[in-house]
Amino acid sequence: MTLPPPPRSTANPAPVRVAGSVRRTSSIDVSWPDGVEGQRLFVGAARDLWTPAAGAEGLTLAQGRFEARMTEDKTITAIAADPAPAGIEQLVGARAGGHLRMLLREALPDLVARADPLYLVLDDLSGTALVSAFAWSQWYPDWAERLRQRLGEEQHAALMAQRVNVCWGLQEGNSGVRPGGVPEDVASADAGDVRNPSDPQGWHALSDHAGAGFRRVRRIDVTCDAAAGVIRIDSAFQDSAAKVDGGRVAIHEYLLRATADIATLEVLSIVPEARILPFSECPGAVANTQRLVGRKLGAIREEVLAQLRGPEGCTHLNDALRALADVPALVRQIGG
Repeated sequence: MTLPPPPRSTANPAPVRVAGSVRRTSSIDVSWPDGVEGQRLFVGAARDLWTPAAGAEGLTLAQGRFEARMTEDKTITAIAADPAPAGIEQLVGARAGGHLRMLLREALPDLVARADPLYLVLDDLSGTALVSAFAWSQWYPDWAERLRQRLGEEQHAALMAQRVNVCWGLQEGNSGVRPGGVPEDVASADAGDVRNPSDPQGWHALSDHAGAGFRRVRRIDVTCDAAAGVIRIDSAFQDSAAKVDGGRVAIHEYLLRATADIATLEVLSIVPEARILPFSECPGAVANTQRLVGRKLGAIREEVLAQLRGPEGCTHLNDALRALADVPALVRQIGG
């Protein structure tokens, strides 16, 4: 059976902000200041911006930033944040992954309780750590072979085996878990630029740097339609890497639109759109998101874990869905 090619078209740049909306943006930029075998530097930032009227200056409601160092096995060796929440030092020595997300909730309960934008970008450390090494594929054509040699055959085989059934696209037998691993035409996916020149305030400052680098960005636009009694959500997610000759190549990109009842916070509709994905099977995960219709926004993180675990969902789409749990707090910030 011949599968259609995976989607390869970006939706960037971000749309111009609309009146009465709150926009949350977040980013993590990953670089290797000490070379490919050195520790990774993660620079994360997030901001909530309220737009009171069309064309008006936006008002920053909340923001946060962090820098972290991480070894190749995803162990955090240093981390600092601004503003610095109590307990963040507990993350040093932890490894990025599901356990880190649990530790975040235990160590930083106040950030979680108020849906602070810094919590979202810290929560994204695990996913970013998992895929950021992809950046080197743009600088070394033989990157996959270099990785194999550096790890050794046994460790490399174990790493590849861990990927099987981790998500819909990497189910056993799918193209993503066969020898080769990275699609040949992945470099054809132009990431564009999230920043819209017609809306210079639409994004917080990104951490641009020279050399190999990886970037994860998120955008969540929220408006309240009082006449219809619904909250409208328009969000986007993208993973990309810097190219040697300039520009960026994307490996994952989704748009996600949803509505929820203003009074009950019940999810009324979810419409994901796969824009850029690495493997032909990946878009199949979209259908299962309808299991979340009828659930409460505030419980979305737990519902995603229960309904879309492993090969029932897409890791990156799940992260976009989990972030919707913060929408009620964004609505409260604008008096919705």
